[in-house]
Amino acid sequence: MRKVDVAIIGAGSAGLSARREVAKKTDNWVVIDNGILGTTCARVGCMPSKVLIQSAYDFSRKEKFEEQGIFGGENLRVDTSLTMKHVRKLRDRFVRGVSSGMESWVSDERLIRKKATFIDKNTLDLEGEKIWAKEIIIATGSKPVVPEQFDDFKDFIITTDEFFEQETLQENIAVVGLGVIGIELGQSLHKLGLNVLGIARREIIAGVSDPEIRAYVVRKLSEQMNLSFKGIQKLERVGDQLKITTGDKEFLADKVLMTAGRKPVLNTLNLEVLDLEVDKRSIPLHSKTTFQITSAPNIYLPGDVNGDKPILHEASDEGKIAGYNAVREEKIDFQTRTPLAVTFSEPNIASAGLVYDQLQSMGVDFQEGKVLFEGQGRSIVKLKEIGMLKVYGETKSGKILGAEMFGPDTEHIAHLMAWVIQMKMTVNQVLSLPFYHPVIEEGLRTSLRDLRSKVEETSPDLEIYPCEPQ
Repeated sequence: MRKVDVAIIGAGSAGLSARREVAKKTDNWVVIDNGILGTTCARVGCMPSKVLIQSAYDFSRKEKFEEQGIFGGENLRVDTSLTMKHVRKLRDRFVRGVSSGMESWVSDERLIRKKATFIDKNTLDLEGEKIWAKEIIIATGSKPVVPEQFDDFKDFIITTDEFFEQETLQENIAVVGLGVIGIELGQSLHKLGLNVLGIARREIIAGVSDPEIRAYVVRKLSEQMNLSFKGIQKLERVGDQLKITTGDKEFLADKVLMTAGRKPVLNTLNLEVLDLEVDKRSIPLHSKTTFQITSAPNIYLPGDVNGDKPILHEASDEGKIAGYNAVREEKIDFQTRTPLAVTFSEPNIASAGLVYDQLQSMGVDFQEGKVLFEGQGRSIVKLKEIGMLKVYGETKSGKILGAEMFGPDTEHIAHLMAWVIQMKMTVNQVLSLPFYHPVIEEGLRTSLRDLRSKVEETSPDLEIYPCEPQ
C-alpha cells in the first residue's frame, strides 16, 4: 500500500492552497481529483461571471448616451454567441493560470485522477488502489442545488456548472434564486436585452441583512428588471417552453438558470464508515480555527465543502490553514480575517464585518450612520445616482463594527471598511483619514459623520488631529 504524509481530496481553491503549504514541508503528498480541473472560481464562478457582467454593463451604458450628448447608441446590438465566446476565451485563460504546472504532478504520480472513498480514518480507496495517509484534507467543494419541484423538467435547467458552456443564450430565461450569483447573472442577461424573470421566495436579494437597505435594494432593482418574490406555485410544459407560475406572475421560459444555492460535496466519500459527529446539515463538526474534524483530528475540512463561507478568499485561507497544520505536529489556531462580501450587481451590493442581523442576534449596543447616494457628487457625475450605505458602530466606544451597502463602486468601500474594522478603529479615527474630492468615498464619510453624532466617543474639535507636542 502506498503511504503518504498528506492526501488532499479535491483540486479546487482550498485544495490547491493546502497543497502549496504542504509542499513547503514535505514532498510526500498527493492530490486526488477525478473531475474537471480549474477550480469553481476560475471555471464556473467568480471569473467568467465577471466577464459576462462587464460585457452586459458596457452594452447597457448606451442608455445614458443621449443624456451626455452622444448619439447612435440605439443602433448598438448584441450577438450573444460572440459574447459567450468571449466569456469562454477569458475563462480558459483564467483556468490555464490555475492549472499551469499541474502537468508535472501527473508524471510523478502526485495528481491522481480517481474517485476517493474512505475505508478508515487514514485509508482511502481509489477505485481499487489503496493509499494510506497520515493526514487527509477534504476539499471537494460544492455543487449546484436543483429543487425537487424541477425533477420532471430537468431538460429546461441550466446550472452555473453548465451556463458558461452555452454557445448562445435563449431569449426567455427564468432565473431561480436571487442570491449573489442569481442577481449577478440575471441582471447581466437583462442588460444584454434578454427577457428575464428573476424568482425568489422572499424579498431578499444577495442576502442583504439590514431591513432598510434590503427594502431599498428590492425596490430599486425591481424598477430595473422583472422580479418576483412569491416563489414558484406551478410548472407546466407549453410546447417547447416551460410555463412558470409564481405567486404574482406567469412566465414562458425557454431555459431556467438555476441559482438556488450550492451544497457541499460529501456524499461520494463514504464518510459513514468513519462515524463522525455531524451538524444538522450532515456536515462533520470541525474547528473554525484549524479546520480539523472534531471526531477525526487527522482529517481537515476547508473551503466550500464545510458550508460556512463559500467565497474564494475564504476557501483559499482555510486551505492554507489546513495545509499548514497537516504538516506540523503542533496544530495552530488561526484568526479569520474580517468578513468581506461583494455582489457585482449594478450597483454593487457589499458588506464588511458584522451585518445588521448578526449585531441584533448578539445583543450588541450599536448605532448606525447612513448615506444615500442619490445626490452624492461623484454619483451624479457618473450618472449612477442610486444607493444606500450604513456603517455600524459600538455606541459607547465608537468602534466600527460592520457595514452594509448598495451603491456605485462600493466593492472598493467594502474593502476600506473591512480594513478599518480589522484594525479596530473608531469612527473618529476613520474620519481623520484622507478623503479625496470628488469620489464615491465621500459618501462613506457622510455616513461616518452621521454615526459620529450618535455614539458616545468624544469627538475632537476638528477631524484633522492636532500635531503631537514636541
